[in-house]
Amino acid sequence: MLSRLQELRKEEETLLRVKAALRDQLTRLKVEELALQSMMRSGEESVAASSSAAEETQTTLGQMDNEAAINQTELHLSLKHHEEEEEEEEEESDS
Repeated sequence: MLSRLQELRKEEETLLRVKAALRDQLTRLKVEELALQSMMRSGEESVAASSSAAEETQTTLGQMDNEAAINQTELHLSLKHHEEEEEEEEEESDS
């Protein structure tokens, strides 16, 4: 029973990591889409405008990388907390 619970928690951990990675990828794709739409709209207006959009995209991607790092840290802390709870439960069941 306990091993099944541990197995389910590991699966949950894996799914949370996949979810975070997919969320990050989706956000990146949305930013890229917005940048492409902006570039298409501006069309032939000026080279300066497109370089500005590229800078904004890079800034946004940098912010997303920071968010991804924060999400990964939160996931790590959450998993660490679950592991500590498991250890406490095991110690209680062994007593």
